Amino acid sequence: MDTVPGSPVPAAAASAGSPLRGRTAVVTGAARGVGEALARRLSEAGMRVALLGREGQTLRSAAAALVSPSLCVEADVTDRAALDRAARQVEERLGSASVVVANAGIAVGGPFGRTDADLWQRVIDVNLVGAANTARAFLPQLTHTHGYFLQIASTAAFGSAPMMSAYCASKAGAESFAQALRGEVQPDGVAVGIAYLHWTGTDMITGIDDHPVLRSLRENQPWFARRVHTPAQVADWLATGIAHRAHHVYAPPWLRWCQPLRPLLPALVGRVARRELRRTSADELASATEVMGAGGRADWELFTSAQRRRADPDP
Repeated sequence: MDTVPGSPVPAAAASAGSPLRGRTAVVTGAARGVGEALARRLSEAGMRVALLGREGQTLRSAAAALVSPSLCVEADVTDRAALDRAARQVEERLGSASVVVANAGIAVGGPFGRTDADLWQRVIDVNLVGAANTARAFLPQLTHTHGYFLQIASTAAFGSAPMMSAYCASKAGAESFAQALRGEVQPDGVAVGIAYLHWTGTDMITGIDDHPVLRSLRENQPWFARRVHTPAQVADWLATGIAHRAHHVYAPPWLRWCQPLRPLLPALVGRVARRELRRTSADELASATEVMGAGGRADWELFTSAQRRRADPDP
C-alpha cells in the first residue's frame, strides 16, 4: 500500500462546480489500460483516487502520474478479505468512496474444449465474481455517500463470440448483476451504471489479428464500428457518465443505438463465426488458445504461482 500526495489539480480540469471534485473514487484494474486512463481522468477532475490492482510496480507508476492525492492497494478482486482490507484503507486514507468502478478484467481466447479449466474459471472469477466482491466491499461506503457504482461491461454481452466463451459469459453476467443490484440499492440513494466498451486500444486486443474469430468479426463490421478507440478517449466517456450518474455509458456513444438490435446480434455473430471457423485449421485454433494481454498474463502468472505455493508449501 502506498499513499501519493499528488500535485495541485489544474483549475480548468477541476473547477469548483465539478460534481466530482473533492470526492473519493476507487478503480479496480487500475495498473494499465482503461483503468489507468480513468484514474488519471478522475484525478484531473479533482477526485482523490484509490488504484487497486495486482501489479504493484505498474500500479505505483500509474499513481505517480496523478495530480491529486491517491492510494495504491495491491489486491486480487477474487479475494474478499483483501478487498475488505482495501476498503478500510481507502476510508482511512482518502475518505468514504463516492465512486467505485469495477473495471478489473481478463480474457482468454480459444476453443472451450482446449482451454485449461482453471484458466476458464479464472476469467469468470475475475470479471464476474470480482465485480460482485468489489461491490460488496464498498457498498457500505457508497450507501453512506449516496454514491455511484460503475460496472465495466462490453459489447461481448450483446452477442457472444465463439472462441471467447469465458469472457462473453462473464461480461453478460456482470451486466445482469449490475442490473439486479441497481434495483436493490436505488432506495438507499446509490446509483448503478453499466458501461459498454467496444474496440479499445489496450494490450488485450494487441494480438487481435491472430485471433481468427475476432479478426473476422471486426472485418465484417461497418467502418465506424471497426475503429479502435484509445483508453484516454474511453476514459473521457466514462468520466462523463460518472459525473452524470448515468445508468448506461456507451464507449463509443453510437453503441446506444445497438440496444434495440440486441435480439438480432447473437445470430449475426454466430453466422460470421461459423463461416470463419470452417476456414480455420485445427492448428490455428489451437494456437489461438491463450491469455490475452499483458495484464491478463500477469494475473494468470500470479494465480498459478499462488496455486503452486499452496500445493507445495515447503521451500
